[in-house]
Amino acid sequence: MKKLLLLAATICSINAFAQINMPQPSTTQRITQAFGMGSIELTYSRPNINGRSLLKEGSDLAPLNTLWRTGANAATRLKFTDNVTIGGKRLDTGSYVLYTIPGKDNWEVILNKGLTNWGTDGYKEAEDVVRFKVKADKAAGNTESFTMQFSNIGFESCDLNIMWGGTSVRIPISTNVKDRLRAQVEKALSAEKVNPNAYWPAANFYYEWDKDYTKALSAATKATEANPNGFWIYLLKAKIQRDLGDKVSAKASAEKCIELAKSAPAPNAEYVKLGTELIKKL
Repeated sequence: MKKLLLLAATICSINAFAQINMPQPSTTQRITQAFGMGSIELTYSRPNINGRSLLKEGSDLAPLNTLWRTGANAATRLKFTDNVTIGGKRLDTGSYVLYTIPGKDNWEVILNKGLTNWGTDGYKEAEDVVRFKVKADKAAGNTESFTMQFSNIGFESCDLNIMWGGTSVRIPISTNVKDRLRAQVEKALSAEKVNPNAYWPAANFYYEWDKDYTKALSAATKATEANPNGFWIYLLKAKIQRDLGDKVSAKASAEKCIELAKSAPAPNAEYVKLGTELIKKL
């Protein structure tokens, strides 16, 4: 009987232990960054230095001139939902594994198809999609936890930054948005019967992207005709007129913006402020 009770207690102890959810030594992080006409999703694990040697010949962590999973645990992944250019090569949408070979002055960056690889296990050079080198810089401070993040987010470019210890690496990524936007705008404006809602985004495109202020003004004027109460449209029109050198018309459009923003069903103090500031700077 005592043996049965001891066995039962042991089984209960094992079951209780099996239910303990221990945290990972290297935590996983997933970042989704809107970019271009889609997004980039980064999934990687974040080891800590914990007093170990780092980024040196034969070091405990990320030894120089050795293929590295760029993190811990499973190989780091990048998923693109829009076509991008990285390392001078255009990549289709899809998922890739990110490997690096750290060097003293430069890092070799590798995007690979080995999505089932655990770390570098299973890596095949034949599955490389692109290889290129980037400069390794000295960081301003010391980063204990391996860190990757997106920065310098623009319409058609961004950087993927790698930071660990006293080292910082920047991987540039780009995409082509302008040509695709232009095609959409021109198609919408060349329709036999133009949808009035197309004029506002067209004005934005010609002003912000194409810097074609003449076309921008034409589209903005038609947008105000389609939506006479659109105070935000009048602010854009004022900016276009200002940049065309027509300060008198710019002031009139800014004043119209302020008037409409104040009388809107939900008055917009921000546009009143922006319109007022624009007038002051004319």
